[in-house]
Formats: sequence, C-alpha cells, structure tokens
Amino acid sequence: MDTGSVHTEIVAKVATLTFFHPASNSLPSNLLKKMTEELISLGQKEEVQVIVLKSGGAKAFCAGASFEELIAVDSKEKGTHFFMGFADMINAIRTCTKVVIGLVQGKAVGGGVGLLSACDYCLATEQGAVKLSELFIGIGAFVIEPAVTRKVGKSAFSTLTLEATEWHSAAWALDKGLFSKVFPNIEEMQAAAEKMSTALASYSPEALFEMKKVFWEGTEHWDTLLAERAAISGKLVLSKFTKEILQKFKK
Repeated sequence: MDTGSVHTEIVAKVATLTFFHPASNSLPSNLLKKMTEELISLGQKEEVQVIVLKSGGAKAFCAGASFEELIAVDSKEKGTHFFMGFADMINAIRTCTKVVIGLVQGKAVGGGVGLLSACDYCLATEQGAVKLSELFIGIGAFVIEPAVTRKVGKSAFSTLTLEATEWHSAAWALDKGLFSKVFPNIEEMQAAAEKMSTALASYSPEALFEMKKVFWEGTEHWDTLLAERAAISGKLVLSKFTKEILQKFKK
C-alpha cells in the first residue's frame, strides 16, 4: 500500500512541509508518523522560524483517515493506536516552537479538518470546503474536536458534526474563524503565504515563541485528553454499526 510522502524545503528561515498521498491526500498511520516526526525536527532547528504546511496536488487538501486502515482495525488497541496518529500530529503542532501556517487548496474531511485547525494561521482557496463525516460512520470527531472547537467554538463544531454529510464552504469556514483569509485561486493564496511567512521570518524568534505559547494557553492537558479521545474512537470503530457502514463503502 502506498504510504505517501513528506517533503521539506527550507529557504530563508521558512520551512515548507508538503505531504502527499494518491488517495486525495488521505492520512495512513505511516504518513502521520512521518509528518509528526518532521514537525518535531523542524521545531528544533535554529535555521527555521516559520513552517508552512501544505499538501500536494491542486485538488483535495486532505481526505482524513485512511479508509483501508479503518476497515482493517480489528482490536481496540489497534484502533486507539491508529487514532493516536492524529492526536500526536495535533500535539506536535501545538507544542512546536515555530509558527505553523496552513495552506488549504481544496476540500478537507475529518482528520484533515483537524489538521488545518491545529495550524496557528490558515489560508485557503474558495475550493476549501470542510466536512466532518465521522458521525455518519459511527465514530465521531473525538480526537480533533479540541483543535476544531478552539478555532470555531462549540456551536460551529456541533453544526459540522451533526451535519455530517454536508459540505461547509470556505466562506463559512472564514466566517467561523477556521480560515484567516480566502483567495480565488492557489496562486494568490501561495503569494499571500510567501509574503506573510517572509515577514514572520524577519521578526524576533523569541517574541514569536512566547506569543505562540499565548495562542495555546489552556491546552497543556491535551496530551492526556487526546489520548483519551483516541481510545473512544478506537472502541467505536469496532462497533457493528461502523463495520457495516465501512463494508458498504468498500463494496
């Protein structure tokens, strides 16, 4: 099975981390692990001051959890381990000493919404619609909820969760605070990202680090919280309801 790729380029204190998977940039465990390890590594590099996180291609930003891996889960331990991949990714961004800017060129589903929610600042194109489909398959967006709610609030998170089969537009996400700015196309989004990351790279690294800690105040317990949420999802993915839904999709 293709586990995808992670590529990083560092230019003038700006590290651009690009992840890619042929299945609409979905996130199998191995790819999540690579991304998490790379984020931790970049956070320790003095020559890096800003991280730009993006996915490859011009269509989907991220299709969320790997469908094949979800189907293959056959124990609570394996399920918890799988969802811990998302928990570790969010916590890596949260504790990273660098500001992380997300670029969303297309649709984001489930864990992809959690990923962009964890970014400190997020730019998107008008194609950047979002959806949390987890409840539809009997799981629920437990692991990513803290990151999403931190950005959009409990009310908007409830809307995303309960409207599990509906896409919410980039304009909706902008209004709720998930996106900071929305652009007509990828070129304009990338130009804005380059301008902003260049400016941030010229700022005091100490001031940016201290401000990032302010951004994430009150999240110190997330290591424990997200692990607890991963265990809930790891249990639910084994339910008869979820297994039947996943088999229908597979067929």
